Amino acid sequence: MIAAKWYSSWSLSSWTVAVILILPLLFLINESLTPDKEVFEHLLNTVLIDYVINTVVLILAVIIISLLIGVPLAYLLANFSFPGAKFFNWGLLLPLAMPSYLMAYIYTDWLEYAGPVQRALRAVFSWQNKADYYFFDIRSITGAAIVLSLVLFPYVFLIVKTAFKEQSTSFVHAGKMLGKTPWQIFSNISLPLARPALAIAASLVAMETLADFAAVKYFAVNTLTTAVYDTWLGYGSLTAAAKISVIMLVMIFLFISFERMSRNKQKTFSGNSSSEIQVVKLQGKKGWLAFSACFSVLLFSFILPVIYLAEMAWQYQEQALNSDFFSYGFNSLTLAISVSIICLCLGLVVVVFKRFNQSLLANLPLKISSSGYAMPGTVLAIAVLLPLTFIDHGLNDFLIVQGEAPIGLIFTGTLFAIGFAYVIRFIAVAIGALESSYERISPSIDNASIMLGNNRFITLVKVHLPLLKRGGLTAILLVFIESMKELPAALLLRPFNYETLATYVFQYVSDEQLELASMAAISIVLAGLIPIILLNRTMESKL
Repeated sequence: MIAAKWYSSWSLSSWTVAVILILPLLFLINESLTPDKEVFEHLLNTVLIDYVINTVVLILAVIIISLLIGVPLAYLLANFSFPGAKFFNWGLLLPLAMPSYLMAYIYTDWLEYAGPVQRALRAVFSWQNKADYYFFDIRSITGAAIVLSLVLFPYVFLIVKTAFKEQSTSFVHAGKMLGKTPWQIFSNISLPLARPALAIAASLVAMETLADFAAVKYFAVNTLTTAVYDTWLGYGSLTAAAKISVIMLVMIFLFISFERMSRNKQKTFSGNSSSEIQVVKLQGKKGWLAFSACFSVLLFSFILPVIYLAEMAWQYQEQALNSDFFSYGFNSLTLAISVSIICLCLGLVVVVFKRFNQSLLANLPLKISSSGYAMPGTVLAIAVLLPLTFIDHGLNDFLIVQGEAPIGLIFTGTLFAIGFAYVIRFIAVAIGALESSYERISPSIDNASIMLGNNRFITLVKVHLPLLKRGGLTAILLVFIESMKELPAALLLRPFNYETLATYVFQYVSDEQLELASMAAISIVLAGLIPIILLNRTMESKL
């Protein structure tokens, strides 16, 4: 009886968490169905089509460049050993720690007309002005695509490298027996076998590109993400912004569907796992050539930008290390810690429910709760604002009817809104870490605990939780770092006179004064290194 009551309570809690987290999305869809014959139709007849085209072009460009960078590096490190290969296996993931808006500022500073690159070209070739030569405009779709690719190619590298490593040597041997050259083996055998992984990586890059707000805003590239921001704050139309948001969600749904189909097809290309790819050692000139290729990519995507930020932080430490840095750093710290703990607790509720109930229905709360991660920050901000505004106004109207004084905006005007948005977006990270840990706990342990007379609650407390310590710590750290870096939701939902390190840095980036927030910028980058180190250790422990 007690076990049944506990299970019923846990089931109710799990579904309650799922409903609360999916509520903003339902409100967003409902708002998008509201007629809007002015703003949205005006945008549709003027600039919206251009926004869609820019978005599609940017996504395709970033995918192509990311694949051109990530796939060769993945094949190189999956199949060959050379000086520095062990470092590059995880070192090439470091660009993930670099926020896109910082990369946008840095490369604009380097490549614009007054920057050091063009100044050097004019000095070497004796060019007098811009009319004497051609140099692409960094503040363009091309510039945005290059910058985003330098940040996002590690997704391609990580996913595709794993696919290359899992390919069987029998395919390569067959190619050699048929007299194929190394290039033919790569292009005709290894690459086709990795197509599902390529599709998954491309879908992930596409979703991250679609969700990016800061870099495209800095480059003045009009995409659907900036359209949501401008429509909401510029035109003051939440309904039109909701309609554009739903268009973005449809695109994300297509990317996710494409990824799922590719993942299902991957079973068709599975090889003999007992005969994995044998690593070939590259020596001499070939080895150093491979080293140079990997180092060059890492140099431009992480090392030089970090040196630039570190030098700036050192040079302007008196101005950058000010009271605002400590105040906003404290805001980011407390917000990130709070969100991390909440995500861990709520994630544990839905993950444990799935563990103790293996039915298909028990998997729904987990899937629903994880859906918010696919929502871009600007879209999520609108989705969160809608139900919270409804509750605020309803509560104040009720108090007025009862003859009481209204209490104001206790949800939309406080930290609750930004915290709620963070939980919706990042609880999927916590759920993923907890699920991964649970997969290592054999069901036989549960059976043994029950045979010893323990109910499910006792099994959870005395058996599962001690074994979930590593997964729980990983969940807290990953959510903490994601919360520290989040910009669009914080930018749109923060209360008055409240800043995080991310919003603080972005404002100075927008004003071309990053040096005044350089200490905050380097802090965000250093904080982003933690999940990369954790990811590397997790991968090594599985090998």
